[in-house]
Amino acid sequence: MAVRHRPVHTSPNAVWAVLADGSRYADRVVGTSRSRPVRGQWPHLDAAIRHEVRLGPIQLVNETVVRHCEEGVRLELEAHAGVLGTARIAIELRPWGELCLVIVDEHPLQGAGGRLHNVGFEALIQLRHRAMLARLCESEAHEEKPPVVAAMPGADGAGHA
Repeated sequence: MAVRHRPVHTSPNAVWAVLADGSRYADRVVGTSRSRPVRGQWPHLDAAIRHEVRLGPIQLVNETVVRHCEEGVRLELEAHAGVLGTARIAIELRPWGELCLVIVDEHPLQGAGGRLHNVGFEALIQLRHRAMLARLCESEAHEEKPPVVAAMPGADGAGHA
């Protein structure tokens, strides 16, 4: 089971805002080139997003379904990857002092992914999660940054904001 966590310099609500925006699914999920909603209101129960994964010249069309949602706290998804099977992905947000601790837990449920699951596969999932958490954290960081105020012309200093 691949579990990865990362502290983020923002609130759980700011991270949740990124997770709850289904139109940005492909921006944060590594390997996904395009996504679109196909059913329900993301991230509510049973809502689904269809997404494309490109592996060289091969293009796979997959679907991810919301299986559990505690708004602002936890999102559990079931990713359907055709012949590769299905996987459970749980994302939990915890207040951590002035930070938000983001925890991602993924494991195969059924299909070839479950049968082929081993230490090497686990390492690949860990790398994918590291990149996904970095993207998620970059997304939320851009949304919560205060505007930069430029120095007035002629003021002392080098124009630092």
